Amino acid sequence: MKTGQLIKELRLKKGLTQEDLAAKTYISARTIQRIENDEVDPRAYSLKIIAAALEVDFEVLANCDKGVSEDAKPDYNNLWLALLHLSGLFILLIPPVIIWFWKKDKIKNMREQGIDVINFQLSMLIFLVPSGILAVFLITIPIIIFIGLFSTVVIIVNTIKVINNQPYKYPMTIKILKP
Repeated sequence: MKTGQLIKELRLKKGLTQEDLAAKTYISARTIQRIENDEVDPRAYSLKIIAAALEVDFEVLANCDKGVSEDAKPDYNNLWLALLHLSGLFILLIPPVIIWFWKKDKIKNMREQGIDVINFQLSMLIFLVPSGILAVFLITIPIIIFIGLFSTVVIIVNTIKVINNQPYKYPMTIKILKP
């Protein structure tokens, strides 16, 4: 609810006119009218005087506009899913596995997405190990660089998709774990 609407409701509950409130607060009736119509945002000093006249806490008036709508509240489940996907940047299986085990029964889609992330990590590890061994011969260094860049881009893109509630895909993934 807007501050002006709340002030109007509280004023009417007290049985006061705008002129009565103006007389109690030493604020002009026109200013009270503009505040109630949300034409102006009252200053903190004015809110304190109005709150005292309406016999409510200053905090009630000061924070009524700050109420967060349901759509604007952060979706912490979605943030955990994003963290799960982003943890794949470390190429170590430990961070995604820890998040997956910790939250898989508490967060919707964590089980499935955790399996996807872990499968992707295992696949990249499978591709990197032979490339690392063959790097001794300097042939596969470009392949190692490509795998590193490829996995980083895929992880970041999928993290952004998860944050925006869009479907994601991990290409070149060997399905080691099944859902």
